[in-house]
Amino acid sequence: MTVPARRAGSAYRSAAKVLLAILAVIAAGCSTTAKPPAMPQLPGPQWESGKLIESISQRRQQFRSVRALARVNYAGPEGKHGFEEAVLVQRPDRLRLETLTLLGAILIVTANDTEIIGYHPREGVMVRGRSSKENLLRYTQIPLELDEITALLLGLPPVEPSAPWRRDGNSLIFSPNGRIKDSLAFESQLPVPTQWQRFNGGGGLELTARFSDYITTPVGLFPSKIDVDAPLQGRKVEIRFQDPEFNAIIPAESFSQQKPPHVQEFPIEIIGS
Repeated sequence: MTVPARRAGSAYRSAAKVLLAILAVIAAGCSTTAKPPAMPQLPGPQWESGKLIESISQRRQQFRSVRALARVNYAGPEGKHGFEEAVLVQRPDRLRLETLTLLGAILIVTANDTEIIGYHPREGVMVRGRSSKENLLRYTQIPLELDEITALLLGLPPVEPSAPWRRDGNSLIFSPNGRIKDSLAFESQLPVPTQWQRFNGGGGLELTARFSDYITTPVGLFPSKIDVDAPLQGRKVEIRFQDPEFNAIIPAESFSQQKPPHVQEFPIEIIGS
């Protein structure tokens, strides 16, 4: 590897860790803000199974895209950081994330069904690779497909309602191929998801997402606060959406990037998985 490539590799390994912060995606910023005291919650009613499955399917039809700013607070091995993020999502396979400072964007990541691109304007470096779960993992260190990440950012637990499931209290346990894969809880006064958990092939817990602070929007109830916990990596992220706009027409070119002049480009494999 050349000297510029080694420098780029070091810069992007750091960027990859920070990018996690929005589902574990993204970069560093300022200190976290104080949290308001938690309000007591009433126990959720015992929902009928059919009502819960209907809610999952209906919400997947209601929420197709989002454009919003988000406040992100991250905690992990790299420390604690807070920053602003511009979020563009078009389900199932289009994503754009911009980490913002007072001086502009310091990291822009785009993903579509063809490629994943990360651009660091300050360093003048761009990383590009094919769209795959493996390459998403290089940036996010989160074992999710692109369509699962876009669903999560729209407040939709990435489960398939048609998959085999069983009831456990106010939770649905999805077990394709006879193994527990997802657990989805509905502990609310409304039939909306409050927690999703993803398990690996050995039954270990990989991810937990909690959905809260639901707001009323023209297309339905949306969780303006999403907390994601990746226990195997020791990372947590809190995402608070600000004034989200849903189902707007977003140009396809928003989810790709052209290499500016004088910018160095490297293959995404430069980032260790």
